[in-house]
Amino acid sequence: MLHIHHVNLQPIVGGGEIYTRALTRALVEAGAKVTLYAHPAVRLWDGMDGPGLEVVRVADEDRFVKLLPQKGALVLTQSPVSPQCVERMAAVHRVAGLAHMPMFQRSADGLRHYHLLVTVSRYCVDLLRAAGIARVYPEPVYGTADLARSDAAVVRRSPYIVDPRKFRDIVIGGVGALAAAASPRKEPFGRRPGLTLGLVSLIAPIKQFPELFTILAPLLAQRPSVNLEIFGAGGYAQVRDLRHAVAPLGSRARFWGYQTNVAAIYPRLDYLMTGLPEKEALGLNALEAQASGTPVLAPDAPPFSETVVDGASGFRYRDPRRDGGAHFAEILDAIVAGRPRPDPRVAAREHLAQFSHPALVERARKLIAALSDLE
Repeated sequence: MLHIHHVNLQPIVGGGEIYTRALTRALVEAGAKVTLYAHPAVRLWDGMDGPGLEVVRVADEDRFVKLLPQKGALVLTQSPVSPQCVERMAAVHRVAGLAHMPMFQRSADGLRHYHLLVTVSRYCVDLLRAAGIARVYPEPVYGTADLARSDAAVVRRSPYIVDPRKFRDIVIGGVGALAAAASPRKEPFGRRPGLTLGLVSLIAPIKQFPELFTILAPLLAQRPSVNLEIFGAGGYAQVRDLRHAVAPLGSRARFWGYQTNVAAIYPRLDYLMTGLPEKEALGLNALEAQASGTPVLAPDAPPFSETVVDGASGFRYRDPRRDGGAHFAEILDAIVAGRPRPDPRVAAREHLAQFSHPALVERARKLIAALSDLE
């Protein structure tokens, strides 16, 4: 039985962490023994220990490396690990890594010590090869919708992720804590009349939300029946810039902060919106929405051309940086006028099957075989 030392030391939860949890379970089901090394601040891993799986809580890569066997271990990284750490491990262990970020305007130098690189879309496979990485697993190991995270109420929370290394974030976090203490009853989310578009995502630079909505928000504002609900948190600058971008919508754009119970959100949206495409590896939120029956509005480019079937699981529109949002506006007007809303679970059933848990288990079996052959 192959023993995989699987590591994700991120202190927050994003798509990479949801992917890590799903792949860990799939690897165990496919026949591997897995030790998962995870940050103690993240509660997503609670309750995962069981036959074939041990969760070890560790906060930094130096301590993680000391917990490995002296030599010969098979390490599979998920969150970013420093090139120096990878080089040190590769000298005595077999090291594979998930490359979650597409090699778009990024240097691949920090990836060259891996014995094998695995990624989550054909788009990312092609970019790794174009960057000169020779040892790339040839098939995308697609993620799967993993909605069972929490049953917490969907109420208004802070949209900020507090970085304790930054004084400004500490101040923002303190002010937010005081505001929460002064108003212990939090506003619950409720739909408003009209068309409900939503973001369910970390407000992260790779999403490029400020750039997207600088173009699209004025178009949304011209259509008074359209509302935008934003579920997610981010750093101060990203939230500030997104607030500025959606300002034309006024009170029709609402920020709800980070939510754990995403299963309660997607069915209450008419459409999920993604960010801009080229810095996105796959988009687990797009898969989650479709699995919940909620179609997706996404730019017509990789990786969304892999995850969204135009007309069946949502609608793909021309990149608004090319046409000022004209194609998006055409689609939006058709939706407002009554264009039927597709149910991805029906119209794109075969497409979604490739992102199911059974499909991930089969991909895990093939990955285990490739990892077993590493030298």
